[in-house]
Amino acid sequence: KIKELFAPGVIDVNALLVLVNVVYFKASWEHKFEEQKTVQRDFKLNKNEKKPVQMMYQKGTFKLGYIEEMGAQILELPYAQKSLSMIILLPGDMADGSTSGLEQIESTMTYENLMLWASSEHMFETTVEVHLPQFKLEGTFNLNEVLQEMGMTDVFNESKADLSAMSFAKSLVLSNVVHKTYVEVNEEGTVAAAGTGAAIVRRSLPLTEVFMADHPFLFFIRHNPTNTILFFGKLCSP
Repeated sequence: KIKELFAPGVIDVNALLVLVNVVYFKASWEHKFEEQKTVQRDFKLNKNEKKPVQMMYQKGTFKLGYIEEMGAQILELPYAQKSLSMIILLPGDMADGSTSGLEQIESTMTYENLMLWASSEHMFETTVEVHLPQFKLEGTFNLNEVLQEMGMTDVFNESKADLSAMSFAKSLVLSNVVHKTYVEVNEEGTVAAAGTGAAIVRRSLPLTEVFMADHPFLFFIRHNPTNTILFFGKLCSP
């Protein structure tokens, strides 16, 4: 799924070393969506714009949680064998012309909050009608600036770079870090590849909850035994 990781011109004729790291993930849902229940519905890009999408549907028992201050729902969709799950953070429906609910979640999002929001103590099993769009996401990102802002500066500097633990060559310096991602979600499951505090409360639930992912949301794929986040993404337009 990861093709042409390096665009023409990214690697010049003077390059001495190219480092590549690729992760590929493919998993089937524990409870697959039935194709005959997939229908066309509108996905709200913002308060004023919509686009038609193929909306999957199933009714079943899933773990669900709430971030009351944000009016957001959190749903866990397990993959087969349950060691992996997709966690979806769905803000309340948009109240204005922006994706303010999504931005509110993002502004308070840390690893610690993600683990808290999606913890077993704050989610509970209940009957849920799940409406989830099919989608594919693909993107390429240059991480030079991000890594330097995180403090990784010397390796990009010809006079300070020290890669002696990797090579005897003394002139090695890092010029580009490129990250490319691909995620596909359908009735069968998920294909994904990558190169490269709010209070939560329980509340009384109706017999059946509705999880309608017909507007922008965040999602991540978690390795449950270790709480490791393998992929993280934002769907604004399927």
